[in-house]
Amino acid sequence: MSNIKKVKLGSQGLIVPALGLGCMGMTTGFRGDVYGKADENEAIATIHRSLELGGNFLDTADIYGSFLNEQLIEKAIRGNREKYIIATKFGFEIDDNDQATGAFNGSKNYVKKAVERSLKNLGTDYIDLYYLHRLDINTPIEETVDAMGELVKEGKVKYIGLSEVGSETIRKAHEIHPLTAVQSEYSLFERQIEELGIVDTLNELGIGLVAYSPLGRGFITGEIKSLDDMPADDNRRYYPRFQGEQFQKNLELLNEIEKIAKEKEITPSQLALAWVIAKGHLPIPGTKRVKYVEQNIAATDIELSAKDMSRLEEIIPLGTDTGNRYDEQMMKGVNL
Repeated sequence: MSNIKKVKLGSQGLIVPALGLGCMGMTTGFRGDVYGKADENEAIATIHRSLELGGNFLDTADIYGSFLNEQLIEKAIRGNREKYIIATKFGFEIDDNDQATGAFNGSKNYVKKAVERSLKNLGTDYIDLYYLHRLDINTPIEETVDAMGELVKEGKVKYIGLSEVGSETIRKAHEIHPLTAVQSEYSLFERQIEELGIVDTLNELGIGLVAYSPLGRGFITGEIKSLDDMPADDNRRYYPRFQGEQFQKNLELLNEIEKIAKEKEITPSQLALAWVIAKGHLPIPGTKRVKYVEQNIAATDIELSAKDMSRLEEIIPLGTDTGNRYDEQMMKGVNL
């Protein structure tokens, strides 16, 4: 097991490696075929290699492939459950036929139903970190978090969190039951939660930030120089960041980031991950390939100076428009 450094996530006692593994792209299905097709054997090998390197924090959700992702993780961790820290999410409503309804559900009854399904699919009797995936505006956050708190008392969940929520929601929730983490899109290319003071709120309350898409949905890898570099069925084609003039502007920003990476003899991805870690947050880059998980974990050894940080942030200062993180319809689910 590698000596990847361990960090506190929030102030409730959860200790995790400095970088997690986002598993969404490992299965196809709703929100799971975002980055083209996946290979199950390679995905499982990626999870196992991550563990060998000390990367034992896995991030999934019930909606990824409507349970397929959780079931894949169950296969990968079978016989070794205690070696992993597993985070999963609920809230995109899934009916009894395993179909997404398109609604968000944070009601008490749904919380209880969702956790039992996730426990079964993951083949475990506890979840380390359980998130509400999106806010259900028809259910008070207090009701949802109270129900999640009951799961902690019952031993089914160790720690709880929320995803893509604003300061007001975070404060209300944290009063009902302490939150360990809030997950949000965050990268050099997406710093809206800093602009809105959400990061300040998390710091004040002792809640960790888990940064998903820390590579700007793959933009910062430098492997996408035109739309043709993405599979025809890749959802990112519909995201504003990857469209038209915005795409060209973002390539110019990326070009400047690549120059710094080259100086340091690291990849742009490693530089971007080291930046998130230096900001005090936990990146969970998604990958389904062994070589990328190795590269990503190597980023935890990179030290960035204050000068490095300011150079990067001068390229993309707070307030820079890099394109919305989702299309208009999906942005409606983000509570900021």
